[in-house]
Amino acid sequence: MTRTHRARPDAAAAGTLGKAADENFPVAPFFLPRAWRDDLMAVYGFARLVDDIGDGDLEPGGADARHLGIEPERAEDRLAMLDAFEADLHRVFAATGDGPRHPLLRALRPTVRRCALTPEPFLALVEANRQDQKVRRYGTYGELLAYCELSANPVGRLVLQITGTASPERIRRSDAICTALQIIEHLQDVTEDLGRDRIYLPAEDMARFHVGESDLAAPSGGASVRSLVAYEAERARDLLNEGTPLVGSVNGRLKLLLAGFVAGGRAALTAIGAAGFDVLPGPPRPTTPSLLREVGVVLRKARREG
Repeated sequence: MTRTHRARPDAAAAGTLGKAADENFPVAPFFLPRAWRDDLMAVYGFARLVDDIGDGDLEPGGADARHLGIEPERAEDRLAMLDAFEADLHRVFAATGDGPRHPLLRALRPTVRRCALTPEPFLALVEANRQDQKVRRYGTYGELLAYCELSANPVGRLVLQITGTASPERIRRSDAICTALQIIEHLQDVTEDLGRDRIYLPAEDMARFHVGESDLAAPSGGASVRSLVAYEAERARDLLNEGTPLVGSVNGRLKLLLAGFVAGGRAALTAIGAAGFDVLPGPPRPTTPSLLREVGVVLRKARREG
C-alpha cells in the first residue's frame, strides 16, 4: 500500500509536537504500528496546539498566527486565533479547496481521511478552549464534568476511532479515563492555572473544605487545601477504576497503549499522594519506575478480569 505523504512540520509545529514527552501518559510509543503512531501524533499535534492557543503558550516568533492568517497585532487575541484555527480545521474536512494552511492541520488531513474521522471531536476541543477564555470558575462537579466532555473525552474517542475499536461501551469507559486524566492534570496545575486566573476545583467543594482562593495562592497548601486535593484525587481514582476494564476489552499493542494511559493517571495520583497532596509548590510528577510499575498493575488487573 502506498503511504500518504505527510507534510513536514515547521519549527513552531515541531516545538508543539515536542511537548508530547511532558505528558503524564505515552502519546505514541515505539511499540505501536507506524501508521498508528503517525495518526496519534497528528491528533496530538492538533490537541496540543489548540490548548497552546487557549493558554497563550504558543511557540515564540508568531509562526502559528501567520499560518492562520492572523495579523501580528491580533496574535495575542486568543478568541480570534481560535476562530481562525477552527476555520482552518474546516478546510481539513472540505472536499474542495487548497486544504488547511497550518502545518499541523495539513498533517492531520491524511489521518482524517484514512480513519474516516468526523469533525465533532475536534470542534469540541476548540470549544473547550473558547470556554477557557470565558469561564474562569466552576461552581459544581457536574459543571466540571461537562467541561471535561469537551476538553478531554474527545481525545480518547479519537484513539478508539483511529484503532478501529470504538463501541458504545468502550467509549463510556474511555470517557471515564479521559475525565480522570483531565482532573488529575488540574490537580497538578492548581498554581499554574491560578496564575491564568482559572480555578478548576469546584466552588462547592472548596466551600465544603473551607478553602478560599487566597489559600490556593499560598506557597504551600494548608490542611484544608490538602484535604480538598485528596478528595478530588479520590474522585479521579474512582473514574480511572471505572474506565480500566477498557484495557481488558482490547488485544495486542492497543492493550499496552491503553494500559499506559491508565497507568499514567495512577502514577500521577501516586506522586500527588507522595507529596502529601500539597500541589501548590509545583506539579507532582510521576517517575518512570512508578509509571512502569503501574503499567504492570493495570495489565495484571485486565488479565484477571478478562
